[in-house]
Amino acid sequence: MKFSLFILLSLFILSGCSKKKENNMNENSSIVTKEITYSSDGIPLKGFLAYDQNKQGKAPGIIVVHEWWGMNQYARDRAEMLAKLGYVALAIDMYGNGKTAEHPDNAAKFSSEIMQHMDTARARFDAGLKLLKEQSQTDTSNIAAIGYCFGGGIVLRMALEGAALKGVVSFHGDLPTDPVTNPSQVKAKILVCNGADDPFNPEKKVDAFKDAMDKAGIDYKLINYPGAEHSFTNPAADSLGKKFNLPLAYNKQADEKSWKAMQRFFDRIFK
Repeated sequence: MKFSLFILLSLFILSGCSKKKENNMNENSSIVTKEITYSSDGIPLKGFLAYDQNKQGKAPGIIVVHEWWGMNQYARDRAEMLAKLGYVALAIDMYGNGKTAEHPDNAAKFSSEIMQHMDTARARFDAGLKLLKEQSQTDTSNIAAIGYCFGGGIVLRMALEGAALKGVVSFHGDLPTDPVTNPSQVKAKILVCNGADDPFNPEKKVDAFKDAMDKAGIDYKLINYPGAEHSFTNPAADSLGKKFNLPLAYNKQADEKSWKAMQRFFDRIFK
């Protein structure tokens, strides 16, 4: 009996240690991660913060906006990758309550609801931006945002509406094609990493986006990656595409090239 209690107690202690390590990465890493709850208009939002505790001084802050699946592990992984590059990264929650979708029908419902209510989108984005600026590690004069798919469309729209950002990067994101209503308010430089074979961004839509940017005099760059389809940065895209019969596909080469393009972009805007 005593031996059984000892085993149970040992397992309990090990479990607690395991959870502690999970929340702060591993004991050999300098990357700190935190789940943070904040709010917008009374709605709880579930964010994920990552930074390098060994980095000296303050570092530029990067907002990460999730795919249409919601604030899932993929968004967290990207935040950690940014932290390893020396940035303070905050993956934000655009759906509320950390809500995620397991089926594309729900993902489409959640994302369209936000896209149709841009006032809510702005409020939730701004709440995340405020939280990032409140972190003691963040250089508040150097803030940018990146987004994937749905999130790419969000960061582009926030930039075009005058968000106080140095720059934004959209990865296989929805491209806004409407005329820019007030070009003079746009502060952020823009990088778009697009799949040349993405059926959600056909050539006609890409041309319309570029035309709108050119007419407004926006500082932007669009890179088309040959052979890359939608969701080309997400290793889970192949399995999700097959499971739900969606045109999604991971492209390792485009993923790596676009990540390096982002790093060069940040080097330029954070000078």
